[in-house]
Amino acid sequence: MGQLTRPTALLLDFGGVVVSTTSRPTWAQDLAAELHASLTAAGCADLTAQHIEADLTAGATAESHWKNAMSRPAAPVEMTYGRFWTEFVAADWPPTALAWVAAHAGPLCHRMGELKQERATRDGMTELLDSCDELGIPVAIVSNALAGSVHRDYMAAHGLDRRVALQVYSDEVAVRKPNPEMIRIAARALGADPGACWYVGDNFDRDVLCGRRAKAGGTILMEARGTYDRPYVVQAEPDAVVADPYGLRDLLLGAQPPAAG
Repeated sequence: MGQLTRPTALLLDFGGVVVSTTSRPTWAQDLAAELHASLTAAGCADLTAQHIEADLTAGATAESHWKNAMSRPAAPVEMTYGRFWTEFVAADWPPTALAWVAAHAGPLCHRMGELKQERATRDGMTELLDSCDELGIPVAIVSNALAGSVHRDYMAAHGLDRRVALQVYSDEVAVRKPNPEMIRIAARALGADPGACWYVGDNFDRDVLCGRRAKAGGTILMEARGTYDRPYVVQAEPDAVVADPYGLRDLLLGAQPPAAG
């Protein structure tokens, strides 16, 4: 494998790259309690909190399998808020409850995203962004998300939104990785050629495959929890593997400068 050329733009996944994530084991119970109270207040008293919790857990599990399956098509689209709630969670609920969650699907996805995971900025991210500033390399977030607004809130709360030029989330653009259009959207917005960008993600079936499909100048795998838990054999390999943002910074600093002109 030859030496990588320094990119004109660096495109980063959110979960696993910018932040590490851990699951909150009580998320379904907590969300079910909130949803039960809202449904009861709206006059939908047919479901117990336990029933809602079970369907939330089942819906999230089914969505996880769906996401794995969506790494097979060439150009997958993203799950809509309404489809998640009306088909994956509440398909068999009474009509009044089904109509209520359909009408509130967007805020419900946001709240679920807040409750499902704890997030922490990965060590070395500040140093990586500092080096990008010094090199004049714009950084963008390119990430799958059922509710990208949760990621935007995290970025803003930790001052990271001021360190990136752009954030692209799949729910907002209606396509999801490994659809190469995710990378192309970011590249176009930055005035860059995908072939001159690096794409960095933490898994094979969505991130590495997306970078390959988009013909990114560099497809980098950053190791995170679950990186090597591949759902199936993926016919795509990265140009480089790094352990963390420090390793990505070292790779960036050691890359060959782009040709002049």
